[in-house]
Amino acid sequence: MRIEVQDTKSRKETIRYISYAIVLLLMSVAHLTLMDFISVGGITPDLLIILSVWISLKEGQFKGVVAGFTAGLFFDIISLDVIGTNALSKTLVGFISGYFYKEGASDSIIGSYRFLLIVLGCAFVHNLIYFFFYLKPSEISFFMFFIKYGVAQTLYTTVFAIFGLLVKIPRK
Repeated sequence: MRIEVQDTKSRKETIRYISYAIVLLLMSVAHLTLMDFISVGGITPDLLIILSVWISLKEGQFKGVVAGFTAGLFFDIISLDVIGTNALSKTLVGFISGYFYKEGASDSIIGSYRFLLIVLGCAFVHNLIYFFFYLKPSEISFFMFFIKYGVAQTLYTTVFAIFGLLVKIPRK
């Protein structure tokens, strides 16, 4: 009997990880193909930040770090970006958001305004780290860089995190 319970638990865990991988694939493809249609001034939301925060809050800090690294590296590869920039910044997202993990309370955190605040903070850190590697002082001033990528893209990503919040709002 005990072996069957463990087997069922490991099967559910495997299915959950496969579903995370499918969501990662779909969000990456959507980011590469569809986000240009909703771009505002060259700014697009980063769906993989939301996914990394979601996984950290559901699974814990270590699994969030692994998810962030995997999502970032996968996106670096398929987007032909500099290998490691997304991986580094999304790993930090998983690490930071993992501090807000509470066992058994993930649905209440994701279904509240706290989820948006966590995404806001993590997106801000992510954007500062990620775009630090792209700052060319001759092209843009630091102030404009900070406003465009540090603030505007962070807010746009947070607005899209509302959809994740709506999925987990407790129903009465």
